[in-house]
Amino acid sequence: MEEELRKLVEYAEKDIFACSSPNDLLNVKAKYLGKKSLLSSLYAQMRNIPVEERPAFGNLINEAKKRIEDLLEQQNKVIKENAWKKNEAKAGTDLTMPGIFSSRGGLHPLTIIRREIDEVFLGLGFEIAEGPDIDDDFHNFDALNTPLDHPSRNLADTFYLEGGGLLRTHTSTVQVRVMEKYPPPIKIISPGRCYRNDKPDPSHSPVFHQVEALVVDKGISLADMKDMLSQFASIMFGKDVSSRIRPHFFPFTEPSAEMDISCVVCGGTGCRVCKYSGWLEMGGAGMVDPNVFDILGIDSEFYTGYAFGLGIERIAMLKYNIPDMRILYENDLRMLRQFKGEFR
Repeated sequence: MEEELRKLVEYAEKDIFACSSPNDLLNVKAKYLGKKSLLSSLYAQMRNIPVEERPAFGNLINEAKKRIEDLLEQQNKVIKENAWKKNEAKAGTDLTMPGIFSSRGGLHPLTIIRREIDEVFLGLGFEIAEGPDIDDDFHNFDALNTPLDHPSRNLADTFYLEGGGLLRTHTSTVQVRVMEKYPPPIKIISPGRCYRNDKPDPSHSPVFHQVEALVVDKGISLADMKDMLSQFASIMFGKDVSSRIRPHFFPFTEPSAEMDISCVVCGGTGCRVCKYSGWLEMGGAGMVDPNVFDILGIDSEFYTGYAFGLGIERIAMLKYNIPDMRILYENDLRMLRQFKGEFR
């Protein structure tokens, strides 16, 4: 029996070394290790062998099986290596040549600022809400107390679509949808893209980014809004930056205000950036008009709230001293490499 197993291993070795493809190996494996192979039949014969001889007989079969498995694994490595060398020669690969440099991308400055803004407001207890870029007149204008003759509803200012839709002109549409769906208290920000029919210039773009905030609860006052704006300015631009609000008008807030911060370039002493006023305009704000609450089914006698909106491009331009908004959209690597997570 031992001689028979030795010859079996020799035959298997010749067949295995003659294999030149994975399929050949599979066929040889089935021949010598499969269910109908000689080794399998020898296992079945063990019941005919005296009990005292079975351990020795079993060890011989296991050794033969292990030897054949090792040969199969050895030849499989040889076949893979030969195939790799063949492909290498065919492709003309020169392993001595230096590798191709792979540059590492980084975040766009608008993305960096957007994430910083999110982190600031999340730290102040806000939640992030998002909505569709394509909306309708009700959510973009009617629910925000905007009259039909308001200039913003003109074709010259808003992108209208076939079928009655439009590209949202602000992310206030998200605030409307949140107030429709959830009862107070509400404390959210709504960052995202906005669209207006503006000709590109140093301070305007037909596509831009806003982050708007909405707080609705019992006893919310103008002082709460001013305090929140002041906290945001100091966290975003540094403790040396102060903020103020001044009267303005928006259809959806009453009273309304504009938010300013002290110039981040000159520190408030006056320069070309702030037009020698010492202040930079940041965005609009105000107490939510009771009419908006009434339209959306919120009891304006019971709840008050404030809202404000800030331009993300505006904040990026101030923080990074970018003089022209169009630079943010030109994808000039000389500019983009200057930021954290730059191309390497």
